[in-house]
Order: sequence, then C-alpha cells, then structure tokens
Amino acid sequence: MTIKQAILKSLPNFVIREYLKLKSLRRMRGYEGYEVECPVCESKFRIFGTVGNPLRENAKCMRCDLVERGRLMWLYMNEKTDLLKSNTKIKLLDFAPAKIFYEKFSKLHHIEYIPCDLFPEKYIFGGKIKVRKVDITKIPFDDCSFDVILCSHVLEHIPDDALAMSELYRVMKSGGWGLFQVPIDYNRETTYEDFSLTTPEERSKAFGQGDHVRWYGRDYKNRLENAGFKVTVDDFVKKFTDEERFKYGLDKTEMIYRCEKYPYI
Repeated sequence: MTIKQAILKSLPNFVIREYLKLKSLRRMRGYEGYEVECPVCESKFRIFGTVGNPLRENAKCMRCDLVERGRLMWLYMNEKTDLLKSNTKIKLLDFAPAKIFYEKFSKLHHIEYIPCDLFPEKYIFGGKIKVRKVDITKIPFDDCSFDVILCSHVLEHIPDDALAMSELYRVMKSGGWGLFQVPIDYNRETTYEDFSLTTPEERSKAFGQGDHVRWYGRDYKNRLENAGFKVTVDDFVKKFTDEERFKYGLDKTEMIYRCEKYPYI
C-alpha cells in the first residue's frame, strides 16, 4: 500500500468520495463535448481518453475510468442477460472490480455483490461493501456458490490459469454463467507462454505488459472448455454501427466470452 493509499484509507468515506469526485473533474478538463457517451456512468465527452501501450485512442472514460472492454461488457449484460433487471436474487462474484461496476452493483437490491481481489487494499472506493481478499487459484467459497461471475483481464496475470479456471467452475452454480475477458492475439493459434521470462521488462516485451505471463491465442475457448464450461464466443460488438462503436468507445475486435455451467441432470 502506498502512503497516499494509506492516508485515503484512514479518511471517512464521504471525504474519499469528494476527493475522487474532484480528481475526476480535473481529468475531464479539455474533453468537454457530446460526441461520445459512456453507457455505464452516462457521461458525455468530445472523445474518450487515450491509454495503453501501444496507445489506443477513444478508449478511457474520463469520469469513471472504464475502457472499451468494460463498456462492451455492460452493454452486453444489459441487452443479453437479466443481471441488471432480474426479479430474483442473484449472487455475483466480481474479480478486480471496476469502480463504476462496484457502484452500480452495490445499489441493485436484487444482487448480493461480492467484489474481490488478491490485493484488496488498492481499492479505495468508499462504499459499504468490502472488497474481499481472494486468490483466484484458491477461491474461499463453497462449491456452486455464485449465479454470475465476472473476471475481466485477470487470467493473463495468473501462472496456473488452468487451476484458476477450474476454481471458477467449482464456485459457479449449476446453470450459472460468467464473462471471462482476456487480451487475445487472434493471429496466434495457440496461447504463448514462457515462464523463464520473469522480469517486467522481459514480460512487457513478450506479452505486452510487465505483469502479464502469457498472450492468449485462439485456443482460449478450448482452455475454458477444458475446465468444464460451455463457452459461447459472441461477436456482440458487431451489432453496432461504426458510428455507434465510436460513440460508445468500443473495440471492434473485442469478443465476449460467456461461460456457462451445465445444469446437473
């Protein structure tokens, strides 16, 4: 934990919220406009921010910090699932939660929301729901505990991703589903791993980021299926026009990986 994080953690929740609000307002200067719209926080800008290596334009919402994959997941969940509008209770496990997802899910009374991360101390959200410490390769919940699991851009950090996938399968309820997004190089037939690469510099050169341990290839679906999931690769983003993809800041190559656990017979 940094000194800044330690100071913020010691402050009352309302002070943290005001600090984050002012920080967001400072970031938004120079982005005023109405050409793009975040479907999650509903903010409008001239354009989304530029992020990543290599740089991606029209990518980051300057209010809620979501990038392309988060906005696509939200649009998908809103249109193709009942998660946001169910009449029944849903138990949701969210790995490495985005702040705006945390805020939205925390307010939905039909959702029992459990956000988690291996390093929960880095999440200074100021909400009432605690981000729990969870190792994805040893998830501390009973079998068949969750109706829905969200796991976006986590597995590429995990050396034993097969164990992580089997744990995700174990704690998902029969008939449950999840969205498990990872960075994928669709030019690769098979996933590239080299565990002899240990430094951030080596991994950044090989995998695109210093804390990644692999580049997933087109076999990502098979890896999930090996854990027991029924996997649907959904090109949901293609339903949007070029104009709509710009408006919502979507990556036209992003595919949704929906993983389901077959109901027991």
